[in-house]
Amino acid sequence: MASLPLFPLNTVLFPGMQLKLHIFEERYKLMINNCIEANEPFGVVLIKQGREALGPIAAPYAVGCTAAISEVQRLPLGRMNITAVGQRRFRIKGIDRSQPFLLADVEFFSPADDQPELVHRYGRFLRPLVIRYLQVLSASEDASFDPNQIPHRPRAVAQIASILLQTDNTQKQELLSMRSLSRLLRTLVEIYRLETLLLKVRLAPPDKEFNIGPFSSN
Repeated sequence: MASLPLFPLNTVLFPGMQLKLHIFEERYKLMINNCIEANEPFGVVLIKQGREALGPIAAPYAVGCTAAISEVQRLPLGRMNITAVGQRRFRIKGIDRSQPFLLADVEFFSPADDQPELVHRYGRFLRPLVIRYLQVLSASEDASFDPNQIPHRPRAVAQIASILLQTDNTQKQELLSMRSLSRLLRTLVEIYRLETLLLKVRLAPPDKEFNIGPFSSN
């Protein structure tokens, strides 16, 4: 069990993911300065209920990711721009609300390599799906990427796939919370198959002869 200050955001942070934040609220100036002085991370948690800023502290989901501060730009009035990198998944076991910010007792975890054969199989399926997804995105933005940068190891593929996926926060939160690596990989395969298909449809509007059939009056 460890103690961790929490930063509720409208963002799901994954291990290895970079996060840039502008710190302007007094409670989070205090929190981040404490983290910088102690050279310790803070926890990023998705907001379950409430606002991100300028109000009562939002209620977070139970699973989040630690963020290690890598860069700090000091600004007037104690404000800061910071860059942090996701490190470890955690589950909240209890919350202390006596501070200006949330302080939580957390338990760290990582998706378990529970079924090696399935992990290997789904990892092998997922990598080309991620590459295809990025190819479709790159074509739409007139950009390019090197497929060799996509790792081969299943856990690493799952990590980069989670970071790159452009989907809603609820689905990302489900991915972050999974304790089984085989289930995480299988879910990512299913999501990437669907998202690549939807992406192709969105980026390739029908031509003049496209016909979806007659409209219903209902």
